[in-house]
Amino acid sequence: MSTSGNKDDINITPNDEEFENVKLNTWESIKKFLIELFDIRSDTDRDATIDAVKKDISFKGHTAWILIFSIFVASIGLNVSSTAVVIGAMLISPLMGPIVGIGLSVAINDVETLKRSLINLGVMVFLSVLTAFLYFKLSPLTEETPELIARTYPTILDVLIAIFGGLGLIVAKTKSGTIASVIFGVAIATALMPPLCTVGYGLAVGSGEYALGAMYLFSINAVFIALSTFIVSKILRFPLVRYANSKRRRRTAQIASAIAIAVMVPSIYLFINLLDQQVFENKTRDFVRTIIKYEGAEVVKFTHDYKSKNIDVYLIGRPVPQNKINDWLAELEKTESLEQTHLRIYQGADQSGEMAAKLSGEIKAGILEDLYVKNEQIIQGKDEKIRFLENQVALMKVRNVPFKQLSEELKINYENVETFSFSNKITTNFQKMDTLPVINIGWKKDISAKEKKKELKKIENWLKYKLKLDTLQVLEYQ
Repeated sequence: MSTSGNKDDINITPNDEEFENVKLNTWESIKKFLIELFDIRSDTDRDATIDAVKKDISFKGHTAWILIFSIFVASIGLNVSSTAVVIGAMLISPLMGPIVGIGLSVAINDVETLKRSLINLGVMVFLSVLTAFLYFKLSPLTEETPELIARTYPTILDVLIAIFGGLGLIVAKTKSGTIASVIFGVAIATALMPPLCTVGYGLAVGSGEYALGAMYLFSINAVFIALSTFIVSKILRFPLVRYANSKRRRRTAQIASAIAIAVMVPSIYLFINLLDQQVFENKTRDFVRTIIKYEGAEVVKFTHDYKSKNIDVYLIGRPVPQNKINDWLAELEKTESLEQTHLRIYQGADQSGEMAAKLSGEIKAGILEDLYVKNEQIIQGKDEKIRFLENQVALMKVRNVPFKQLSEELKINYENVETFSFSNKITTNFQKMDTLPVINIGWKKDISAKEKKKELKKIENWLKYKLKLDTLQVLEYQ
């Protein structure tokens, strides 16, 4: 069979047609599978979600007491640095409701719900901070703990947790039959309560820096949870609240849009700023670890400041020549995100000016602090031995009193003395023992009381000088 015609003609055999059908069916199946896998609209109960969110906004009665008790539990957990206790407090905290309510009300133009949410959130925050303040003010334990310090300033990770935690929370709430485990998990992950407790701690101990930093962290978490709620509500096309008055409807929409923009623009700026700071810190650590190397020299400490763009590296050991430092500076200029950074090297061999002051003030102090902490128990043990030896020396001094010589001199110098005796009085406060020499003086009968008192004082001073003792008791026979 001969064929002829244009070269561009395409002949499709039955096998090719079948293969094309298989490919088409396979692609459609995959597409359908992916759509069903990630589609959340079909299983979303919008009306029930709105009702549930509005119900959680309310803050009175049982909810108020639950918040107070959970704040106490969280404060105790932060005070003793117990992560498990802090997690338990977050599970019972009702702080999420008003924040989700703010995001949803802005998305659906519901001004009344927005007002309720803002008022209830303000009351919750005030009551939480007041409860934590009272606890830390009355608690004898006010030492900083790792759990407290970790809540004094936000990082990019806190922002990411708030974003994805908020997304997970609102998606779980929109599902028909709310997934309680997700809500509990988000409550733990976003950690809204510990920052508020730390605000109370900062106010109780008078640290404005701690209080402001912790409130900053709480605000970031709250804003991004509300923002996540707003975004998901818009994606799922939650129905807008309808107003009979068209003028009011437009005004409400404008207010909601303005609030959304007011929240989103600073949030985006904050996110970018924190991201830049985190990148700067990570790049700095990598640079110091991989580039700052010289045989015989060791990096003992380095610090970095994102605002001033300064990196300070402290070295001990063999002095690093300037040409090597110049190589490090050149490498720093080529490192992404560190181009405008200033590198300052402090070496142990350089004892001039600022470098010597830095080494003395920071490095040496840190080393001495470590040594002190490690040897504190040894020092305490030596102090106990010293006290014991001092007691033994005091005992030996008392035992070696030249009584015969003293009595002869006493008789010559104080003719009114009739009897003279010496004894040791041993006392203890159950921590250390002390021995007190006691002198007893007997007087002749014709000596007046005034003269006895005067003579006793002179004898006491004389005996202290002769025996070289700081403490001595001179008594009169009764």
